[in-house]
Amino acid sequence: MDKNPMQLFKEEFPELADRFDQLVEAQRQLDGLEKKTKQLINIAIQTANRNPRGVMFHAMMAKTAGASRKEVLGAVAMNLHLSGLAAVLESLPAAVEGYDKK
Repeated sequence: MDKNPMQLFKEEFPELADRFDQLVEAQRQLDGLEKKTKQLINIAIQTANRNPRGVMFHAMMAKTAGASRKEVLGAVAMNLHLSGLAAVLESLPAAVEGYDKK
């Protein structure tokens, strides 16, 4: 299956997907953290959740928000002692791929 899972979610559950998008937008608007920091936190969370696809997308957004490659990869590596080597190894290639996308 080549379809993007988020696109499938939007097609199958349009009202629920719209409400989810509203929640995400409300979170983006929260004061206190800059965009880059929010994306680095998201990378760390996605790594802990063992979601390489999420890591890849947030790595792209972190780069756009001004994060360096070292910061993006560091957000993945922060999980080593918390989530274990497997989580880091699963997510590291996705972080590199997301950061290197043009």
